[in-house]
Amino acid sequence: MHHFTLIFLSFLIASILVRLWLSQRQINHIQCHKNQVPPAFADKIKLADHQKAAGYSCTKLRVGRVNLAWESLWLLFWTLGGGLNAINLWWADYNLSPLLNGISVIATLGILIAVLEMPFSIYNTFVVEERYGFNQTTLKTWLMDLVKTSLLMLILGIPLIAAILWIMNQAGQYWWLYAWIVWITFSLLMIWAWPAFIAPLFNRFSPLEDPSLKSRIDKLLQRCGFRSQGVFVIDGSKRSAHGNAYFTGFGKNKRIVFYDTLLNTLSEDEVEAVLAHELGHFKRHHIKKTLLLSIVTTLIGFALLAWLMQSAWFYSSLGVETASTHNALLLFLLVMPVFTYFISPLYSALSRKHEFEADEFAKSNSDYRALISALVNLYRDNATTLTPDPIHSMFYDSHPPASIRINHLNSVTQSPPHG
Repeated sequence: MHHFTLIFLSFLIASILVRLWLSQRQINHIQCHKNQVPPAFADKIKLADHQKAAGYSCTKLRVGRVNLAWESLWLLFWTLGGGLNAINLWWADYNLSPLLNGISVIATLGILIAVLEMPFSIYNTFVVEERYGFNQTTLKTWLMDLVKTSLLMLILGIPLIAAILWIMNQAGQYWWLYAWIVWITFSLLMIWAWPAFIAPLFNRFSPLEDPSLKSRIDKLLQRCGFRSQGVFVIDGSKRSAHGNAYFTGFGKNKRIVFYDTLLNTLSEDEVEAVLAHELGHFKRHHIKKTLLLSIVTTLIGFALLAWLMQSAWFYSSLGVETASTHNALLLFLLVMPVFTYFISPLYSALSRKHEFEADEFAKSNSDYRALISALVNLYRDNATTLTPDPIHSMFYDSHPPASIRINHLNSVTQSPPHG
């Protein structure tokens, strides 16, 4: 057995064990505290809602463990089990050009992985979300989303794959730099195009019509120096009862978006505070910082792939007989998450830092008490556990735990709320 095979198996086993250990810690911690609402929330959240959040969180964790086992078995099959190699041999019989052959192999594996993941998507949507009162997706909507997503993958994904493979085959020693430029250009284009052209294919975006709320939002935007293409309400209730708010796009194509479910739940003060938090991400340059980090890590990834694809052991140690650009790309995408899993706490820590900074910005530009009230309502309405395990939270949570986040809001120097 090649030494890299042993390294891969070691990291895979270690990541599985750590995931299972963290999952069990989270379940145990939530179950241990499910019969009492934390004192800081005792007058705001009912015990029934707290227990609903505990049940919802634990159910998702248990489903996630089954999904982890399923994905890990198939990863072993595609690599050491010879699955990817079998797909290569099957397409080799058609004597296609190297570019068409590579596109065909990648598309085949992508379709198979999507089909294998489909039962979990169906179960999560129509069983778990339904059980806890969140699902509002009909089978027709789910199928239409599947069709639209598949068509987008064909229209956008195939040309991108073709371009990357062509560059890998034809651009010489520094192909990885050119491929990186193409990938980043495509990513920026998608960020720009998403709010105006792609997202409306799935949801209806309507201009905010409430004159009182719109007036308050306009004043907040002016105070913060934020310009956008408008404030929109998305029909999130078409699929789920979960609430959210965000802004998307960049440059002149920025949009502020509120879920209709959120507007139906929060007061005007609370909506203003939530938007102030989202604007905090913009004003503190979190989007730019995250994008820059992604650009750098992607460049490192392409450079690493360029080195690996020149090594015969990279293919043979992962169950593939034939060295090729498309096999190198697929193997890299398949196995890299196994190794990068262990640095995920760093990304989570950075995200939580950004959330604290956005909260501080919101406190300086809105009523922080309204933000706390909005957060409590969102925790309750989205069935977010108030008692996460600290180590599990350190690994996975992009947002600080509820009690820590609210304590931070109460502790930072208070600025007078703006009217």
